[in-house]
Amino acid sequence: MNVIVIEDEKPAARRLKRMLEKLDIEVQVMLHSVEESLNWFQTNEDPDLIFLDIQLSDGLSFEIFEELTIHSAIIFTTAYDEYALKAFKLNSIDYLLKPIDEDELKNAVDKYHKQLPKLSNLKVNIDDIRKLLINPIDRKYKKRFTLKIGQHIKIIPTNEIECFYSENKSTYIHSESNRSFLIDKSLDYWQESLDPESFFRVNRTFIIHVNAIKDIVVYTNSRLRLVLNSFSEIEIIVSRDKVKEFKKWIDR
Repeated sequence: MNVIVIEDEKPAARRLKRMLEKLDIEVQVMLHSVEESLNWFQTNEDPDLIFLDIQLSDGLSFEIFEELTIHSAIIFTTAYDEYALKAFKLNSIDYLLKPIDEDELKNAVDKYHKQLPKLSNLKVNIDDIRKLLINPIDRKYKKRFTLKIGQHIKIIPTNEIECFYSENKSTYIHSESNRSFLIDKSLDYWQESLDPESFFRVNRTFIIHVNAIKDIVVYTNSRLRLVLNSFSEIEIIVSRDKVKEFKKWIDR
């Protein structure tokens, strides 16, 4: 079985690859952008199965299907809410909700094998699903965090968070009140819950809020250095592969 993974976050792609290997499924290639995927499909045969993230570094993955006709089964990897997920069921497309669970991955692969006899007759309206998924009304983002501090529970609205960052294998949020708080789970996990209009993953270590940016400084090797309103504990550098997308994001 030929399988490919299209996922812009490389750590998430590697994690999915390892999980598939546990199921004795070898991933042929991992692609990370619309452009990279288009180039690959133009010179390679369609795989049997694609694990497809929706939001890629240079656009929505649906753009791949708008340019090319691809005859492959698709399992979406997504963080969209239940209303949008109903679209997958109605169109007989499976999905995996991030962060991906190993048992759910196995069930999705089992479902693919069971559907093999009828996959050739499966007609999927990608455009209908696309409209549902990119409609902001359908998407729910996290609005606040509740943190236990001693005997107290503190509520921090997401619009008061300057950044999320990881340090020494722990994850923190830094508020506009210039305080950092330890939270559970990884940046990969929280990234899927945050409104992309307000938050951006600038590198493997930081997710920043647009309103927290005080200054943007040209840095070495075509990178950018960010100065936030209050956070100054660690230097924040926009990685080179993120600069183009970051500039588009701040110019919306």
